[in-house]
Amino acid sequence: MSSRLVAQQTIPRRNEVGVHTGVRTSGLENRVIRRALSSGFRSIPTEQVPSRGPDRIRPAARVLAGELALHLDEFWQDAGRAEEGPVDVIDMFSGCGGMSAGFLAANAVVPAYRLAAAVDVNTVANSTYEANLRLTPLAEDVAAIASKGSRLVGITSKRRAGTPLVLIGCSPCQGFSSHRNNADRIDPRNSLFVDFARIASRLMPDAILVENVPELLTESHWPYIEKAISILRRCGYFVHLSVHNMAEFGLPQERFRALMIAMRHPFRPPQGFLAREDFRTVRHAIGHLPPVRAGERRSEDAMHYSAGHRQSTLETIRAVPRDGGSRPEHVGPPCLRRAKDRNGRAVYEDVYGRLWWDRPAITITAYARNPASGRFGHPVQDRGLTVREAALLQGFPRGYWFAGTLDDRFRQIGNAVPPVFAAFLAAYVLGEMLGPVPSPDKFSRGITQPVGTSFSRLIPALKAGHRNGAT
Repeated sequence: MSSRLVAQQTIPRRNEVGVHTGVRTSGLENRVIRRALSSGFRSIPTEQVPSRGPDRIRPAARVLAGELALHLDEFWQDAGRAEEGPVDVIDMFSGCGGMSAGFLAANAVVPAYRLAAAVDVNTVANSTYEANLRLTPLAEDVAAIASKGSRLVGITSKRRAGTPLVLIGCSPCQGFSSHRNNADRIDPRNSLFVDFARIASRLMPDAILVENVPELLTESHWPYIEKAISILRRCGYFVHLSVHNMAEFGLPQERFRALMIAMRHPFRPPQGFLAREDFRTVRHAIGHLPPVRAGERRSEDAMHYSAGHRQSTLETIRAVPRDGGSRPEHVGPPCLRRAKDRNGRAVYEDVYGRLWWDRPAITITAYARNPASGRFGHPVQDRGLTVREAALLQGFPRGYWFAGTLDDRFRQIGNAVPPVFAAFLAAYVLGEMLGPVPSPDKFSRGITQPVGTSFSRLIPALKAGHRNGAT
């Protein structure tokens, strides 16, 4: 039977308040449960999946989600050969394909998704996406698509009629970043969040996923959140807003991100599955890579090279103690010592610092190529990170290729949704699309008001385990 015909089957299911609802499936429920109970899985206890009962699919999907996140490389190798599934995926602001890669990897476990279309205005990132995912993104401006309905045709024409749809919209984060000056707070990229909500209201997908920096939830940006949520709720969506540390989902990096999920029925929000003592570390991610000198190229992996640092930079790095060491106060550019004198205390303490082997990395950004931008020094080698190291710390599969210059590559990696997290979400969404529908009175909207003037101030408390309404 073709995937199109399979996708059009509708199986009624009863929700938790006794109201029948329909979901188009291809027997995915049974396939998810059988796969979750597979003896080949070893990281997530399969005892979580009950032997009987009205809701076996959610625990099964959670097992799959954890396995995907912890063993993405293994599944990625089979993803290209996996059959397509009955659920279409459209990825707006697709970038280099982080979110799409996670959904494609899920097909190696249970064939559930088909990458139908991707959209991004960045042509270099589009080249990366096409090379790895074998789909050519539309080089379109999302704001223009939102303002002119006729431009949606290029997207809707890629979708199979009558199929379930997941819509992804991870707009550029720079407009919301805490690193921007107050004078730059009014940024046209901020409105892309609302533009995406307008597009979603026209496509009416079954599930909507949006990931962005948590500064999105602060007072200065909250009006964009309220407007986008209002658009979606008027269309009948249930919307949940939360913040997660992606280290809890298997990423070898402390990376806090806002997550907005919307579905056309109540659902249960995702939860991380790793305790702090079980977080993946820098050693887990990059400890297997061969050593390279600054700027050195290796023929076996074109992505395993760093910036070729100036001599003064190399001297500064060499003076930093290995394995998590920080720059000694008397070392580095004079501007850092002047800043300390002005402030009466040490400032920019992470600058030129080294990552710890046995901790998660700090947040990988578009500037992670430069040790002067933060704690982006290799734990023991005297250089900054290579492209491959940054990609692995960002949760990309080992063989992922990136187009462009060194700066282009780091920019794509730092701005991407980690595929490890995306793979978890892909399995999670299956559980919510196929499982019994919770009662509306049990639905949690998550965060419903601004988190304050700055999210970065909350991070130390969150790392200590104090949620403060962030999830």
